Amino acid sequence: MINAGIVTVSYISATILFILALGGLSNPETARRGNWYGVAGMTIALLATFFGVVTQNYTTLLIALLVGGSIGLLLAKRVQMTQMPELVAMLHSLVGLAAVLVGFASFMDPLTHLTGVELTIHDIETYVGILIGAVTLSGSVIAFGKLSGRIGGSPLTLPGRHLFNLGLLLAAIWFGREFVIQSAAGGGMTPLLIMTGIALLFGIHMVMAIGGADMPVVVSMLNSYSGWAASATGFMLSNDLLIVTGALVGSSGAILSYIMCRAMNRKFLSVIAGGFGTSGGKAAASSSADQGEVAPIDAQETAALLAAAKEVMIIPGYGMAVAQAQHVVNEIAATLRARNINVRFGIHPVAGRMPGHMNVLLAEARVPYDIVFEMDEINDDFPDVDVSVVIGANDIVNPSAQDEPDSPIAGMPVLEVWKGHTTIVLKRSMATGYAGVQNPLFFKENTRMLFGDAKETLDEVFKAL
Repeated sequence: MINAGIVTVSYISATILFILALGGLSNPETARRGNWYGVAGMTIALLATFFGVVTQNYTTLLIALLVGGSIGLLLAKRVQMTQMPELVAMLHSLVGLAAVLVGFASFMDPLTHLTGVELTIHDIETYVGILIGAVTLSGSVIAFGKLSGRIGGSPLTLPGRHLFNLGLLLAAIWFGREFVIQSAAGGGMTPLLIMTGIALLFGIHMVMAIGGADMPVVVSMLNSYSGWAASATGFMLSNDLLIVTGALVGSSGAILSYIMCRAMNRKFLSVIAGGFGTSGGKAAASSSADQGEVAPIDAQETAALLAAAKEVMIIPGYGMAVAQAQHVVNEIAATLRARNINVRFGIHPVAGRMPGHMNVLLAEARVPYDIVFEMDEINDDFPDVDVSVVIGANDIVNPSAQDEPDSPIAGMPVLEVWKGHTTIVLKRSMATGYAGVQNPLFFKENTRMLFGDAKETLDEVFKAL
């Protein structure tokens, strides 16, 4: 056992490292360093807790650490970048599950001898921790199902769903009062179990009511919930580091959710209320014949257009992630830049299935950070772009967001690629995007459709170059 002073210093050091990690992760150039700050902070926190806070059951704890660490290491090595969003959602569910289990363990702990106000405060901490944890648990499981395609992307809009949610909230508050009263008399398990069921149901209904186009917001929102669940766990265990770390994750996740909503020109409460977007990947609701004919192009013609261009803009989407085409995209970009062609990447804030998904893919392929730009930085430049290459993106380049007030994505800022001289869209088929709406971009006179698997098609383009 190490003394309490060393534990306190270790916790402060870990907190500083976690803050530095968040700062590093805010920029692609410092993200790798930020990850190492986080690893170092968590290592210090684990060691300080193991040797300075825990007083018994070392063998059980060590086995749990080895099992958890081994699973994490295995997942980190095996998971594909396309599976990262659902992995993140599943990890959020584990944080929620941990909060629920710790809450019940804290409530049933026979060594807890509190009375009066102290007992009331502890009961409220326990109740809130289990509530947030249960919502995070069930909501994250549903998000995992939606992101992995096991559950359809269309929103479940039940009649009177807002009143239903309000009823669940009021019931949770009422059972919270009952729990505090009964706990003071030596009971409380029944209202606690009922509330847990209510919270699980609320998490399921909340995420089921959110459509596919809003899933990046859902991921960041659940990230925030998992942080607050961890912070509540810290209050239950009287662990300052867990309180601070959970608050960091919770607040940063909330800020990220706000940024995502602003990028989509949506209000956070309207996203949580649900009913936005439809199932992705299905045939368009309106046939292509109603909008015109598409103009196909092949790999050799695409290479010729790129070679003759002076300004090229590449717009990556989830289709690039599915095809694992980011490496050949980098090779094409490097080849064009070697010929003094200005190549830039335009990233929409909600491209992919989670915030920053495309940035991570491009960083994995070692695309230079200085040619990767956010939507707001390059949207005004499209009239001067000779060739825009849209790789597996749909909703983020859809003119309907501006032209059709009744569209599910109406008002969402999009990359205005159609204002460039020529747009080449890489897609497997004419299926709609995750929001489930057809894209008029495909039928514009200056748009060419390059059909097929993005990696195989771009390999041909690279060879032609």
